[in-house]
Amino acid sequence: MSGDDSLFGDEAGGAYQVLARKYRPRRFEDLIGQEAMVRTLSNAFETGRIAHGFMLTGVRGVGKTTTARLLARALNYEPKASGKGKKGKSESGPSIHLDPPGEHCDAIMASRHPDVLELDAASRTGVAEMRDLLDSSRYGPVSARYKVYIIDEVHMLSTASFNALLKTLEEPPPHLKFIFATTEIRKVPVTVLSRCQRFDLKRLDTGLLAQHLGNVAAQEKAEVSEEALALIARAAEGSVRDALSLLDQAIVQTTEGEVSGGAVRDMLGLGDRTRLYDVFERAVAADAKAALAEVKEQIAAGADPAVLLKDLMDIAADVSVAQATGDGWAPAGPAEWGQRTQALAQRLTPAQAARNWQMLLSGYGDLQLSPDPATALSMIILRLAAAAGLPSPEEAARMIAEGSRPPGKDASPLETPPQPPGGLSTFADIVHALTEAREVALQVDTERYIRPAAVREGFLAYALAPGAPTGLAGRLKTFLDFETGIDWTVENTETNSESIREREQREKAERIAEAAKHPLVAATLKAIPGAVILDVDSAAPPLENEGEGGNVIPFKTRRPA
Repeated sequence: MSGDDSLFGDEAGGAYQVLARKYRPRRFEDLIGQEAMVRTLSNAFETGRIAHGFMLTGVRGVGKTTTARLLARALNYEPKASGKGKKGKSESGPSIHLDPPGEHCDAIMASRHPDVLELDAASRTGVAEMRDLLDSSRYGPVSARYKVYIIDEVHMLSTASFNALLKTLEEPPPHLKFIFATTEIRKVPVTVLSRCQRFDLKRLDTGLLAQHLGNVAAQEKAEVSEEALALIARAAEGSVRDALSLLDQAIVQTTEGEVSGGAVRDMLGLGDRTRLYDVFERAVAADAKAALAEVKEQIAAGADPAVLLKDLMDIAADVSVAQATGDGWAPAGPAEWGQRTQALAQRLTPAQAARNWQMLLSGYGDLQLSPDPATALSMIILRLAAAAGLPSPEEAARMIAEGSRPPGKDASPLETPPQPPGGLSTFADIVHALTEAREVALQVDTERYIRPAAVREGFLAYALAPGAPTGLAGRLKTFLDFETGIDWTVENTETNSESIREREQREKAERIAEAAKHPLVAATLKAIPGAVILDVDSAAPPLENEGEGGNVIPFKTRRPA
């Protein structure tokens, strides 16, 4: 951005103008982090394919209202008299190039142009206001090329107002353009969205936002440390307006000299990021005492336990990202943060880094429910330190596979040999576990449709019998993971095996066929036309065949109706 006062507007009556207003973009080139939207609009204006309705959406402070005003300027751009050509004729048609400002630019940016109406949907939710607005839309613009309606927070319109708007929005008069802005795009009816060209304004990356804040601070002749800029950018969570407001507040923290990271931490109630690296490093080194002492000191100095935990989560996430991206990872902050993150990334395995993140994330939920957040944070640090003393997930998997014990843990003759978690190494074990857990529906489906090909601890290869319900394998894997505490691999393959029910039905058919060959059974079936064998009870004691002197397997028959 440029620091020219004429570009950003003068201060009215000598009153101080806050940075969020002073450095509001006055051209599309000033929009930072929205390159995709600017490129699309540039191409549309160059080719004359300009939509009659625009929908701008995004979180607070990313430039929705500013972009709407820039669009209104672009639609009505006309060079001033000094910018006309030799023949005194101005450039015709809308233009996205707004430098130098045109005839209508100043009035539009000041929200006082008669043909550009800015409305707040929160105060005009009723259908009567919308009808009045649409009635006035039939009249052409007073002085500009288009009459432009900018409706902010459009999601707050009532259903009746949206319905009243639909027809005009779909087929507006040639002189009318609509520009909508909202933070709640899901609350806008699809019928409205389908009639607009939608642009999603992105949150700004922390590094890009910190760089922008540095440029603004330089133009304000304020000295702000790199750490302080990074802390402000992180606290703003991608919102340019929030970041500039915080920078405004930070600049007055000291009347002379540089605004330090410590001053910003005190202003925002943050912990010392450098000392939080100490906490994290000591916790993952299983030094619980030193990690707890550091955390207690920061809480005593006024830091919020929830903010401290969130910063620890950021460190854990940065470690995993640094492991995945290698040398391509760039920290959003001082070089020291990046160096310490890279050192942790080399020290921990990917599984350990992921485990640390999961433990902190789980702890964050516990902290929200705790009546004493400081105590909850201490317990989370203890949990992290205790996990650091355990084998890494990779090492634990190797020990399970080899049946070994952790280093320094010699087996005692009185101890039970270590068993793999869950102890499910056969398909029968799996079915038995389902029975014990009273998972009746899953047990029935497993016995009926799962054709096991290979089973061992943590692994099941299978094929599905015809008619299997959708998601059966996923349900079974979820049960196995929960029951055993390990991540099972459940994969579909080709096999000639049968499901339990298929095997039972085949064996039953074989028993019936064998029983039907017996002379006495055959004679019985012949004597009773239509009789069929329903089942053969192989577990019952055999009956003697008086006529043949042999044994007959007891069976059930059904007489014909």
